[in-house]
Amino acid sequence: MEVVKTHVPVVVDGVLDETVWQQAKGVSSFWKKYPTDNEQARRQTTAYVAHDDKFLYVAFEAYDSGKAFIRTLKRDGGHDGSDGVALVLDPHNQHTNGFFFVVNAFNAQSEDLLSGGDGPNFSWDNKWFSATQQHPDRWVAEMAIPFKTLRYKSDLDVWGINFVRIDTKTNEYSCWTRLPVNFSSHDLGYTGALRWSSPPPPAGSNIALAPFATGQLTSQNTGPGQQYYGKASGGFDAKIGLSTALNLDLTLNPDFSQIEVDRQVTNFTRFNIFLPERRTFFLENADLFAEFGIDPIRPFYSRRIGLDKVGNTIPIIGGARITGSITPSTRIGAFNMQTADKASYRKENFTAATVNQRIFKHSVLKGYFLNRAGLLTEEEKKADPLAAFGRNAGLEYIYSNMPGTWKAWAAAHKSWKPSIDAKDWYFDGGFAYDTRKLKIVTDVVSVGTNYYTDMGFVQRIENYDAERDTTIRLGFRHLFNEAQYRFFPKKGKVVTYRVGGENYVVWNPDGSLNEINAEGKFNAEFRNTSYFNCGPEYNAVNLLYPVSFTGGKPLPVGNYRYLRGFISYDSDFRKPFAASGRISAGEFYNGTFTSFGASVTYRKPPHVSVTLQAEYNRLQFPGEYGSAELVLISPRIDLNFTTSIFWTTFLQYNTQANNFNINSRFQWRFRPMSDLYLVYTDNYFSDPTLKNKNRAIVLKISYWINM
Repeated sequence: MEVVKTHVPVVVDGVLDETVWQQAKGVSSFWKKYPTDNEQARRQTTAYVAHDDKFLYVAFEAYDSGKAFIRTLKRDGGHDGSDGVALVLDPHNQHTNGFFFVVNAFNAQSEDLLSGGDGPNFSWDNKWFSATQQHPDRWVAEMAIPFKTLRYKSDLDVWGINFVRIDTKTNEYSCWTRLPVNFSSHDLGYTGALRWSSPPPPAGSNIALAPFATGQLTSQNTGPGQQYYGKASGGFDAKIGLSTALNLDLTLNPDFSQIEVDRQVTNFTRFNIFLPERRTFFLENADLFAEFGIDPIRPFYSRRIGLDKVGNTIPIIGGARITGSITPSTRIGAFNMQTADKASYRKENFTAATVNQRIFKHSVLKGYFLNRAGLLTEEEKKADPLAAFGRNAGLEYIYSNMPGTWKAWAAAHKSWKPSIDAKDWYFDGGFAYDTRKLKIVTDVVSVGTNYYTDMGFVQRIENYDAERDTTIRLGFRHLFNEAQYRFFPKKGKVVTYRVGGENYVVWNPDGSLNEINAEGKFNAEFRNTSYFNCGPEYNAVNLLYPVSFTGGKPLPVGNYRYLRGFISYDSDFRKPFAASGRISAGEFYNGTFTSFGASVTYRKPPHVSVTLQAEYNRLQFPGEYGSAELVLISPRIDLNFTTSIFWTTFLQYNTQANNFNINSRFQWRFRPMSDLYLVYTDNYFSDPTLKNKNRAIVLKISYWINM
């Protein structure tokens, strides 16, 4: 399509009455992307593009009947589950990096950077403008994206572009270009061409400063009574465009008090669990650093910076990060961050550097270097030599054919620690085949016992011995296989049937068996958005170290074989009341395991959403090995007053963690990218009585300034 130039600025009001919209040649004939990909969309969409010297303008006419359905008015709510439209933009037209701008039918905005990673997390923030209008037969969206928000070269006269329509009432995704159902709607490999009759205007400088101030009152239960503390603080974040494709981010005394608390889970494994990063500074461009390795073996895990192992905050003094492209085929990333002392936790410096080099048309060679340095005294280094530093480096090659159906990868990673020079490698290799109907994945891993990741996460390498109350490091090798076949009924209530399974086999360094996990899976997706899933699970464990799941006598070392099954169902989420449930039951080591989970959500779109989640788990072992009943209850209330005023309250009652948490957050976006937060958090022991641990109330104000 051609982009039309206007000399008269467009008023972004959702009304397409400017002359330029009559001159622009809109594109329509959108293709279904989901639930099927072989026919035109049931309800069509027309998209238009125009520009002046400051803005790229995009307009959509989304033909519809009845009131639009949305889940939330909250910003960065994403593109799933609400009627909306989206722009996929690839200014370098290289099919590797781009931008994703989403607006739902009630004008809630989301935006993110796109790369070859797992997809958007909507952590990238920048200023742009939009408006929507509702009509009896359609709704209209209008966007104005400042050129300085985008990074591009002015001499490129063809950009990659695509348009996405989310029609939740019919449970359809559609796109201007035709995408296979097994690919994401924002996939950069399937863009069309946006042609410029004259070169786009220079992007201009993009410098933004976001100072903030916080005031905090906390109390701590010290036993004899409550101790109260008051604190005022401030800092800033800055974004500086260094070139058409390279950005510098700075942060001084960052504060993440407004970030939602971790969602608690019940852990029935013998290992630590991987909790997702929620802090926006670490999420932006995270694929450059965090996507080395595979889950749950990640050389880089940003929660190691500014958080201890149980999630308590460690003060960050400041940091700098450079990310972006230095050539159309080369992306780089580098950062340095410095933390402060907190009680016995010593200062640390974190450095990371990475390069992603595109090879051929759709393959990548990438490497990284990580360094954590503990700022310790000589006495502290002698007491704990391994705390002095930890370094990691690695290379990965990822091959993909142009359609994206075949992928293969190979990787080598090494760690460095004081006085360690053996068993410190991690190797990985595998392939995947993914078509419309068939998906196959195979992955092989070898992790040395002395492979340390001071800035990363390796789930299985630390084994807890419950009898001796100690942790033993032990490397491992694993083989993972997954196979899945999809059926697409032409008629009826079911969109897709999936039948498949996966198995995970782990060996100890000496070649002896450590564990086998095998799962069968059957699921059905229905046209009304409901979902059914079931399957059996078999486990064989050669338990090397005693473990207790109940607080009773630890289970002895030995071989265990056990079988269990699960069944789950999610109802149509578009209804005012939506529910889901899951039952899992069967054997567990030498005992039994029963689990019930349920969730009920009431929505009155677009302003009210109330969810109650509850989980009950019962573990029962013979005799002195004990039994346990674990309960996790987590109600959540979201009130969206407007697209700029929100109030969220989240409660979590977790008997396994012996914690009851209250987190209530009010947000007022009083101008674009500028916010006022009022956050209240409270923690109690859940057993034997609700006794307060600590509480805090925080007021935070941030202000976005474009320089």
